[in-house]
Amino acid sequence: MKIVAQKVIIYSMLGLMQVGMFSSVAAAAPGPLHNSGSQQIVQLDRHDGHDNRDNDRRRQHDERMRQENERHKREMRRHPNEGRRAWRERQERERERHDRELREIGALLLGIAIGSASND
Repeated sequence: MKIVAQKVIIYSMLGLMQVGMFSSVAAAAPGPLHNSGSQQIVQLDRHDGHDNRDNDRRRQHDERMRQENERHKREMRRHPNEGRRAWRERQERERERHDRELREIGALLLGIAIGSASND
């Protein structure tokens, strides 16, 4: 009986330790556990005239991102009468081009953020 009690205690302690470790991982993990899928956007009230220019730039940024993603999706599809090797090579070149373009678009957004912060 004493051995059975010891095993129950040891296994229950191990189980509690595992639950404790996984609960901390789950608490730190981003995702659907804490986020209901909707984004929360915090917008500060601004009283200067820079608001319209920033909104235009953001709209331009969003439009460029949408166009680039559509173009990338189209280019990643296999063309008719295209061999597998040629398709793979074209995909690799397209991924590199797409990454460069996204970095350029991201730099535009970073410039907007820095410009709007320096104007305040």
